[in-house]
Amino acid sequence: MLWKSLRGGVHPAGYKALSNTTKIQHFPVMERLYVSLQQHLGVPASPVVKVGDRVLKGQLLAVAQGPVSAPVHAPTSGRVAAIAEHTAPHPSGLPVLVVTLESDGRDQWISRDPVADPFSLSPEAVCERIGAAGIVGLGGATFPAAVKLNLSLKSGVDTLILNGGECEPYLSCDDRLMREYAVDILRGAQLICHAVQAKRAILGIEDNKPEALAIMAEASWGTGITVKAVPSGYPMGSEKQLIQQLTGVEIPAHSRAADSGILVHNVATAYAVAMAIYQDQPLISRIVTLSGGAVTHPGNWEVPLGTLASEFLNRASGFDTKPARLLMGGPMMGIELPDLHVPIIKGSSGILALTEQEISHKQSSPCVRCSRCVRACPMGLMPLEMAANIRSGDLKGASKLGLSDCVGCGACSYICPSSIPLTHLFNYAKGELVLQDKARQKMEATKILAQRREQRMEREARDREALMAARRAAAAAKKAQQAEQDALKQEASA
Repeated sequence: MLWKSLRGGVHPAGYKALSNTTKIQHFPVMERLYVSLQQHLGVPASPVVKVGDRVLKGQLLAVAQGPVSAPVHAPTSGRVAAIAEHTAPHPSGLPVLVVTLESDGRDQWISRDPVADPFSLSPEAVCERIGAAGIVGLGGATFPAAVKLNLSLKSGVDTLILNGGECEPYLSCDDRLMREYAVDILRGAQLICHAVQAKRAILGIEDNKPEALAIMAEASWGTGITVKAVPSGYPMGSEKQLIQQLTGVEIPAHSRAADSGILVHNVATAYAVAMAIYQDQPLISRIVTLSGGAVTHPGNWEVPLGTLASEFLNRASGFDTKPARLLMGGPMMGIELPDLHVPIIKGSSGILALTEQEISHKQSSPCVRCSRCVRACPMGLMPLEMAANIRSGDLKGASKLGLSDCVGCGACSYICPSSIPLTHLFNYAKGELVLQDKARQKMEATKILAQRREQRMEREARDREALMAARRAAAAAKKAQQAEQDALKQEASA
């Protein structure tokens, strides 16, 4: 099923009812938390604590490094047991640096300084507080929120769009958040508008969430925030698609939404902003959907960051059957986990345990050139042609066809009757192009260094020659002067 209003898209089964019928529950703090220092896009945070330190809940564990980074805070009080590498929630299973925190069971907060009237603060001060709270985009991108806000303020953004689409199957964390914390989300949205000086705000919610739509619409009265229903389909939650649906503005290729005067933030991010400003609470937990056919009790939990996925799943629910696939995030854009011994991070919107019946085991077969992937692509690309170029090793050809514009939504892979892993091919090609670009930059840097070394050696050789010439001239002058003195002595003695 394709949308009538927007280009492309697919309509996979939602499976939302598995987890969206019960209220958000609070998951307890485990004895050990593994707090990753890489929970955001950009440079990992740098630890400011050492092994053995006692820390309180909300205390800074690591500071942001560089222009794109975010700080990390303690999800509970306790002792720093280790600062070492631990398996990351990534298909590669490669390790990242984590702070292992042993809980003392007290969950004791640091002293906090909430702001009674945050609108009395300057936009820059609001952005600074949001950055200090370690808030990142909670829709999945995990881009540091303060960086995005500062860029938007400088770009002159006039429209804020709140993303309540949540188009990924199974996930319902945003749906429940909107139903239960509508006022806080709207307060956060107003703060974001103040931070970037936006003149209007629009909240887009898919029409398959009638309860959230009704609650948010009622709560928005008098706030100046418009709540709109958008067609349910995938990937309606993607930034460019949601912008076009709500405003009619089509963001050009290789352009940012801010260049068109628009800023997009997830509803969970807005909620985190409200908590940071009104309660001085850094981002130390998030709402996580636990779902899938193998899960005994699907639902949504507020989980302390650093909780192992294994402990979360086993204590919150357990299995009905052995899962055939474990995912962090949704089935379309989520990542397959090597195992459950990985921590919940800021970008963990869900943990899915899927059964054999829920996953496809179809073998990939040759492309039949049906063009379904072309019709499904929300970016108007030619997935079959890009895939053919990638398979033949012509990455530049794929790039010319718009590879960089691919948002990795997975719609083409989902719709492909030949079960070709198109999205995996595109992600591989993007990675290879990045590696090639880095290699090229390294070669250019090496060439520049070699040229500078050659120039330095030539300069040093010239300097040495000039120095030797000066010494020879000085020696000759001294010799001539000595000869002249000797001649004068001989003449005087005669």
